Amino acid sequence: MTSITVIGGTGYTGSHIIREAAARGHQVTSLSRSLPAEQLPGVTYLAGSATDPDALRRAVTGADAVFAAISPRAGLGEDLLPLYADLADLAAASGARLGVVGGFSALRPAAGAPRFAEGDDVPPEFAEEARVMAAVVDYLIDEAPENLDWFYASPAASYGAYAPGTPTGTYRTGGDVALFDDDGESAISGPDFALALVDEVDKPRHHRTQFGVTS
Repeated sequence: MTSITVIGGTGYTGSHIIREAAARGHQVTSLSRSLPAEQLPGVTYLAGSATDPDALRRAVTGADAVFAAISPRAGLGEDLLPLYADLADLAAASGARLGVVGGFSALRPAAGAPRFAEGDDVPPEFAEEARVMAAVVDYLIDEAPENLDWFYASPAASYGAYAPGTPTGTYRTGGDVALFDDDGESAISGPDFALALVDEVDKPRHHRTQFGVTS
C-alpha cells in the first residue's frame, strides 16, 4: 500500500485520482480549500489552502507520492509558480515522489518546437494559465531539487469536465510532444487520465520528465 496525497483533491482531475488510488487500496489523503459533500470511504480529507505552508506541510509529510492538481483558475495566477517551488522543496525533503498535473498547452507540436503555450493559438481566456503551467514544467526541468523524483503529466487537448468522454481503461503516453490519433484528435477521459497517473505511481516509468497522455 502506498501513501498518496492529492493537492486539489476535489477538482476534476484530483477527484478522479483519489477514486482510482482508493480503489487500488492505497492510503489516500486529499487537501482542498473545502471538504466535498460526498466523501469516499477510507480517504482522509483535509480542508486547507495550498498557499498555507502549514497545511501543505501537513499534507505532504509521510506521503510516498504527492499529486499536485491545482487549478491556475483558483485565483492564484503568478503565485502558482512559487507555490510549486515550495511544494517541490517539501516533497524533496520528505522523500516523496511529486506528480504535477499540467495542461495540454505545456506540450509541444513537434520535437524542439516552442510549447503551445508560447504561441498565439491559445484562447485569451486560457492564455495566462497556459503560460504559468508551462513555466512550472520549465522550473522543474531547470531548478527542481536534484534529489526530487518528479514527473509532469499533460492530458490530451480535449479533457475536462466540459468533455468527459467515455472511459476505456486504456491510454497512450508520449514525451513532451503532443499525441494525436489517426483522425488528428487528442482526447482522454477523466478516469483514463487518472488510470495513467496512478499507474505511474505503482509502476514508475517517467523520472524527472514530462509526458502526455491520450486515448
